[in-house]
Amino acid sequence: MPIQWFPGHMHKARLEIQAALPKIDVVIEVLDARIPYSSENPMLAELLGTTPCLKVLAKSDLADEAQTKAWQDYLESAASVRVLAVTKEDVPTIRRLTAVAADMVPHCKGKTVRAMIVGIPNVGKSTLINCLAGKKIATTGNTPAVTKRQQRISVGDDIALLDTPGVLWPNVQNVNSGYRLALLGSIKETAMDYAEVGFFGARAMLEQYPERLVERYGLESLPTTDLELIEAIGRRRGCLGRSGVVDIDRASRILVTEVRSGGLGRVTLESPAMMEQEKSQTAAAVAEKAERSQQRDAKRKQQFRDKQQAKRKSREME
Repeated sequence: MPIQWFPGHMHKARLEIQAALPKIDVVIEVLDARIPYSSENPMLAELLGTTPCLKVLAKSDLADEAQTKAWQDYLESAASVRVLAVTKEDVPTIRRLTAVAADMVPHCKGKTVRAMIVGIPNVGKSTLINCLAGKKIATTGNTPAVTKRQQRISVGDDIALLDTPGVLWPNVQNVNSGYRLALLGSIKETAMDYAEVGFFGARAMLEQYPERLVERYGLESLPTTDLELIEAIGRRRGCLGRSGVVDIDRASRILVTEVRSGGLGRVTLESPAMMEQEKSQTAAAVAEKAERSQQRDAKRKQQFRDKQQAKRKSREME
């Protein structure tokens, strides 16, 4: 499922972020702890360059604890990167963020540290800002793209925080990442198909957390395919249409909702090893697509040259 959801305000936000970065000392990037790879915007990574970055694994209370630790170790292996896992209820840890960010830029000691907070839609960025500020400043919600513009926020005497709108990128090339973003609510519902996303979620849960499915839905045995699982959920939850046929869309919505809310327990849908494999696969797919495009262009150019040559020969014979 290619995801191409890039509202106009996101394009504007990208340009504003790019313009503001030269004046920024440290970046605080908020990721979804359940999908640290897919919620990390590669477009932002290109813009940040060597700017120190504090990566915040938000919603970690919904993520697999062992996988969160693995991701912390993996991400901190990069230069100029620190990682903190937080939950919206863990106010003390959230309020440590600015101190940790300031420690990453010792050359700014004695001056106001200029920090920028970035992240994709619906990752929990506004909730963190409100906690840091001690009052409701940023609008929060369960739908993506709530914040529409940059805003400067005072969170202490020694740090100035620039909030930015949640920014996705024009084309999610990794198909699996697109599904994960949709599954966890970072893609607007109008840009996704619940049945497709539900089937992806079913496959992921069957592969990674099969025991949760049996317990949550009271299944006598574990289904072997995504369709069988969606149908089993539909029957258990009364999603039946005429003649007892399962309503696939309704059953898919139930699964998607329960993965998002934590109804199926703490889950992490990707690991560092999985990320490396998918990055390689995606790079190969992108290279193959580019090669096919070049071949098509070369073929069209050759056809055009052949037609032109045929016309010249025809005129010479007249």
